Amino acid sequence: MADKSYLEWPFFEDHHRAYAPALDKFAAKELVDIAHTVKDESTMDEACKAMVAKLGKAGYLKAATVLDANDSFDVRTLCLSRDTLGRHGGLIDFAFAMQGLGTGPISLFGTPEQRRDYLPPVTAGEKIAAFALSEPDAGSDVSNISTTAKEDGGDFILNGTKTWISNGGIADHYIVFARTGEAPGARGLTAFIVDADTPGFNVAERINVIAPHPLATITFEDCRIPASAQVGERGAGFKVAMGTLDVFRSTVGAAALGLARRALDESVTWVGERKVFGNALGTYQMTQEKIAEMALAIDASALLVYRSAWNKDTHGGRNTRESSMAKLHATEEAQLVIDKAVQLFGGRGVVCGEPVEELYREVRALRIYEGTTEVQKMVIAGQVLGG
Repeated sequence: MADKSYLEWPFFEDHHRAYAPALDKFAAKELVDIAHTVKDESTMDEACKAMVAKLGKAGYLKAATVLDANDSFDVRTLCLSRDTLGRHGGLIDFAFAMQGLGTGPISLFGTPEQRRDYLPPVTAGEKIAAFALSEPDAGSDVSNISTTAKEDGGDFILNGTKTWISNGGIADHYIVFARTGEAPGARGLTAFIVDADTPGFNVAERINVIAPHPLATITFEDCRIPASAQVGERGAGFKVAMGTLDVFRSTVGAAALGLARRALDESVTWVGERKVFGNALGTYQMTQEKIAEMALAIDASALLVYRSAWNKDTHGGRNTRESSMAKLHATEEAQLVIDKAVQLFGGRGVVCGEPVEELYREVRALRIYEGTTEVQKMVIAGQVLGG
């Protein structure tokens, strides 16, 4: 039985406490079987689209977008969603999360027309969204972005390459960050919406990674987009990107929590059933030490994640220190928790298709995307040293 006691913590309100169990039941009934149909790239794409459609139809993608400009994200609901869905599977969490990240700039900075045209179909699960920031030479260092957007009449012409783009190849629109040149470095960037059917937009290659997700390199070759595609102010692309990540960074920690919770659940069941030298594996002190360390790591991470989410929901404004701490600690500890689970399972833990083996592959990327562990340490230190 998965631990749900954290829902009684004072970070949450009654609607949060009702939301998580309902989503848990929905995921078990409607999404897990779809995720298990993935055998190759084409079935992965179709599974993601099917899960997005299911989530949208059931109303769960309402948490991933902000339809009314007067509202704001409920970050606790976002985190509960990723925590809950991550426990059921990494690809299930991915299907939910990218709908939010891929429209986050529109939710936060979009015009009324952009909100009207792009948010409702994403919320309904009818369209797929993507966030295109990283480039071959610009990952953590956003100031090194080289994709350009040059004015031409009333339009912009995009040229450049983006890579490591989640939902690349299946998205209906991409939020693209390009250099418009108002200032050097990160201060000369602007965000744009690029529809996938725009001439000059191409999916250059699909990227295979250890835990399969729709991931691609995309290119822009004299890709013409209207000025109305600009998101936020010109030259304020860095603000748009960081404002979006300030909301969603805590949720990466929540996804890691979900993976770690699943690893602990699987381990508790296993050590109660597995006999070693005539006794259940769970009766040995070294096993109990691992279980205790896993449970401690999960609760400590959960406290940081939901402290961060509560802080953002309650106080608003920048949440940089709290979200970086949550993301760093939860992802690093989830890696250790899952490694302990593999060790407890012994040889079975490295068999392809076993739950803990899948978790071992799924968790690794979380320490890299949306700001590596090393970058989070720099951010936290900067916040502390800056007072």
